[in-house]
Amino acid sequence: MVLLTLGTILLVQAATFATVSHYRKQFTEEVAVEFTATTIRTLRAALAEIPAEQRPGFVRTASQNQWHLWSRSLPSDASLEERRPARENRHDHRPPPNDIRNNLRTFVQALNRRLSDDTRVALSRGPEPRLYISMLPDADLDESRRNREWMVIPLDRIAPPVATPLIAVWLTGMGVFLLLAAAFSWHITRPLTRLAKAADQLAAGQPQRVTPSGPSETRVLGERFNAMLDTLEQSAAVQRTLLAGLPHDLKGPLSRMWLRIEMMEDATFKEGMLKDVQDMQRMVNQFIGFVRGSDPGSYQFAALDVNTWLEEQVAAWESTGSPVTLVRSSAQPLTLEADRLAMGRLLDNLITNALNHGKAPVEVALDATKDDAIITVSDHGPGISAERREEALRPFSRLDEARTLTGSVGLGLALADAIVKAHHGTLDLGQAPSGGLQVTITLPRLKVL
Repeated sequence: MVLLTLGTILLVQAATFATVSHYRKQFTEEVAVEFTATTIRTLRAALAEIPAEQRPGFVRTASQNQWHLWSRSLPSDASLEERRPARENRHDHRPPPNDIRNNLRTFVQALNRRLSDDTRVALSRGPEPRLYISMLPDADLDESRRNREWMVIPLDRIAPPVATPLIAVWLTGMGVFLLLAAAFSWHITRPLTRLAKAADQLAAGQPQRVTPSGPSETRVLGERFNAMLDTLEQSAAVQRTLLAGLPHDLKGPLSRMWLRIEMMEDATFKEGMLKDVQDMQRMVNQFIGFVRGSDPGSYQFAALDVNTWLEEQVAAWESTGSPVTLVRSSAQPLTLEADRLAMGRLLDNLITNALNHGKAPVEVALDATKDDAIITVSDHGPGISAERREEALRPFSRLDEARTLTGSVGLGLALADAIVKAHHGTLDLGQAPSGGLQVTITLPRLKVL
């Protein structure tokens, strides 16, 4: 918006300058030429009726001491102008002399054409150019230099004045106006820039309030944005309360069901009940894990050696006989500022999700860039189609019936995404080379000074 405002102002100033230049050119070519030609004809007609000795005084009086008569030969620095037709002169692109301004050169040529009654026009060069107009009809060129009377007109009296102080004031005013316009535009765009940044942070799971500022419209927009954040926070608080209370309320009934199942004598019925209770217990654990993982305030961040930690995590899964393998590890040591328990919960959820809904083996890899550590978890299952990957990250999202049969409530990937965002990272779903699901976690490395 600032660039648009400044560009508009500069365009207007350019148009104004072009208009002024056109006016000056029109004045030189039309008004000044016509006025000068008319004055010369009038003076020449009057001088024909005045005695020779009174002519110089008459010219000075009539021109207010600006013009005077020259009754001698032309000075050496004066040369007669060659008269050209208007059409021919229009296409004459010869550069003007260096000692006379272009607009004055145009004036002299136009005046020479206008005085078409054999009047001769001579022009002197130098820092103060003068115009010599013959007062008698044309004669032999050599005779005219010795005997003809010439009216001398200083050209600096003809050119339209350049109001340097006025232009300086005008340019200064425009500069001040440009600064005010830039400040006003910045005053408008700054709150919008802050609001856009806050919206990006909200999309990244890191909501931040804004300070309403600027004109009334942007202040209202900032207030509405803060009100939206309050509403979202209230909804998230209600969700956390429900998710935290539900598992707690189910613990008692589940414990009593375990006792009653143990007292049963029917082995077949007992086995089915045990499976159902285990699924219910797994759901309760998922609720508890999601509540803990979605509350960044409960995290305890510390330096974490990712290389060693990841090897230990994969070794623990391998020790249980699970088909989990660390296929690649970074050669350089990587350190993160992370919550060790949350990171363990993150990796366990991803591996469990791959084993339950994908296909073994599960492959874990660690790579590094200059600023990030990258952890990937891949399986050999059918994967998730590209159009449903965003849906898979939403809480309580279940993409197939298998999740219901395994006691999943659709919180595994949502919990993983919440933990990654709490660590200022990103989680992306893609397709592994094997065709299965590949989860890529990018976390910022700890800057070691």
